[in-house]
Amino acid sequence: MKNIEILGINVVRGPNMWTYQTVLEAVIDIGELEDFPSNTLPGFTERLVKWIPSLIEHRCSYGERGGFVRRLEEGTWPGHILEHVALELQDLAGYTGGGFGKAREVSRRGVYKVIVRAWHEEVTRATLYAARDLVMAAIEDRPFDVAAAIEDLRIKADQHCLGPSTSCIVDAAEKLTIPATRLNTGNLVQLGYGSRQRRIWTAETDRTSAIAEGISRDKDLTKELLRQCGVPTPEGRIVHGRDEAWSAAQDIGMPVVVKPSDGNHGRGVFVNLDNREEILSAYDVAATQGSAVIVERFIPGNEHRLLIVGNKLAAAAKGESAYVVGDGRSTILELIEVQLNSDPLRGEHGSTPLNLVRLDSMNRIEIERQGFAPDSIPPAGHSVLIQRHGNVVWEITDRVHPSTAATAALAARIVGLDIAGIDLVVEDISRPLAEQGGAIVEVNAGPGLHMHIVPAGGKPQPVGDIIARHLFPNGDRGRIPIVGITGNGGNTGIARIVAHLLQLAGNRVGLACRDGLFTNRRTIETTDCANWPSAHRVLINRAVDAGVFENGPWTMAAEGLAYDRCLVGVVTGMDPELRIPECHIETEDHVFKVLRTQVDIVLREGTAVLNADDPRVLEMVELSEGQVMLYSGRADNDAIRAHCAAGGRAMFARDGVVLLADATGETALGRISSFPCVMQDPAKYSAETVVAAIAAAVALGITPDLVRAGLAHFDPDRQFSPPPAALATVAAALPEGGR
Repeated sequence: MKNIEILGINVVRGPNMWTYQTVLEAVIDIGELEDFPSNTLPGFTERLVKWIPSLIEHRCSYGERGGFVRRLEEGTWPGHILEHVALELQDLAGYTGGGFGKAREVSRRGVYKVIVRAWHEEVTRATLYAARDLVMAAIEDRPFDVAAAIEDLRIKADQHCLGPSTSCIVDAAEKLTIPATRLNTGNLVQLGYGSRQRRIWTAETDRTSAIAEGISRDKDLTKELLRQCGVPTPEGRIVHGRDEAWSAAQDIGMPVVVKPSDGNHGRGVFVNLDNREEILSAYDVAATQGSAVIVERFIPGNEHRLLIVGNKLAAAAKGESAYVVGDGRSTILELIEVQLNSDPLRGEHGSTPLNLVRLDSMNRIEIERQGFAPDSIPPAGHSVLIQRHGNVVWEITDRVHPSTAATAALAARIVGLDIAGIDLVVEDISRPLAEQGGAIVEVNAGPGLHMHIVPAGGKPQPVGDIIARHLFPNGDRGRIPIVGITGNGGNTGIARIVAHLLQLAGNRVGLACRDGLFTNRRTIETTDCANWPSAHRVLINRAVDAGVFENGPWTMAAEGLAYDRCLVGVVTGMDPELRIPECHIETEDHVFKVLRTQVDIVLREGTAVLNADDPRVLEMVELSEGQVMLYSGRADNDAIRAHCAAGGRAMFARDGVVLLADATGETALGRISSFPCVMQDPAKYSAETVVAAIAAAVALGITPDLVRAGLAHFDPDRQFSPPPAALATVAAALPEGGR
């Protein structure tokens, strides 16, 4: 029986043997289909391309448009097909986690590993199953509802993936090589690592104070604070009943605006009201949208939203009301569908600038004010206002008058918001507010960014980039020094020595290794913590200035790395006999691809520290974007001599002395026999282990004097805690600025 069976799916988070990003690995069994490539299945390619025409854009191995379709016509197997269909379904569902895919055979006939890029495990898992069902339907020549499958995936993406505002900031941060980590199932995201991190929640940041947010939610208080500082605001007051609303309107002078005192997104806001019946009806709706109701003076003009980031104007959008025009035959409901909701700029999933128009209580009141009902048939040519708010999506940043931008920035500062959405009403945004009676009507914390990212008209604004640079100015990337260690020799000992030296250099260090989890002189766990979850715990800890991580081959193959890049990557050796069958790592080359990941992610300003005694590790020299430092437990190493002659640095031992060498000569860093750890536990702290650890420390910029003093007083049984008598010696070895 022909079938594609998904045997299991594994999520590999972070850099891995396939790519820098998170992927899902699906192990599939195609059974009899191993004998039936696509060109032997009658009508299969035609059906598949008809169902998903956009597959023509997949270049595949030919590197040109139509490359994948050509592969289908020439003959390819279901694993490869499943990969491409899954990626395309993600794209069609509006899920931007796609873009990378692989399909690879394993040793068992008919079994393949399909790898697909994923930002959210559940969505991509559903995509793989949908792709399997679609491919099987095409093979078996039976119907398949592609549109329904895509809609289901789109709904899942809306439920589980980051919202558009958060996504645009995260995307911008990653383009600036600022790492991003999602901290919950919502929109809470960490940018950067450890003590250098910042946090965002949609368009709020960890600098958005609770007091400022509370003020912005209280519209009456906001207006009073703005008024006292000379910012123009409409006269108004809070009311607590229908009669009081009418009385306030008479005192202020009609027309007026009725709105909730702490609502958002324009819900429950009614403008240009000039009679008792309208005001009472508006009060009834507004009262359901907030804790109190405000009645304020109506200001003629257009609604505008100015986005302020770090006291500067970042973007601005203008609002327009939604109308229908009667044709003498259709009801208002019918006209809404034909004239408004048919607009391709409108949709339901956040990918379009405008939402579909639905007749809620506010829209019904607007229609009734004009003498109509939803089922009324307006005369031909007669315009009917349907929606006054919710259409602030026309980009006008370049038209904002400088004084108006300055006033909006002042309003954000008065409230205390680092990022604010300033709502103002004015006839002409290119002229000052004062000369035309314009005013600021609201100050919003956590403003939506979608109107600036996907405007209905005008050029999208780079608001995500502006916010990311606001959080990390002057080229800061939010990174802490990270050391990653992998291979087959002395990894734990290297990790502990490097963490010890980093601590003595003045850093609060997080260490995750086989001996446990340690942060800033505290023991958190004493079990094996050389894994992804433990490293993740270090990276999200605000009290960590540097991280040291031991990563075994299994962790790298099955879990991936918890960090995206590192300052120092150490590879201690490669066991040619190692296999990881549960991850289908079945050859020496597979193991090499797993371990090389540690070198692939070394930063340009970083260093790969490689064991010069291992020929397979030496092959990784060309893979590092940064510098390379070789190390060896012996002095007579041809690779080290060649490396130093070419201008590189190396660390090795000669006659029991650790030496740092480059093209200019050698520097002694201490006698191995003077380091107590070698005598205490030679199995864990061999001479080669100590040399590798010193190489990593020097690559981090730790001075030779501190290395010597630190190792002379390193007690493996007292991580991070040298005896008190040793502290004076260590302090003396510190550079003047580090004491």
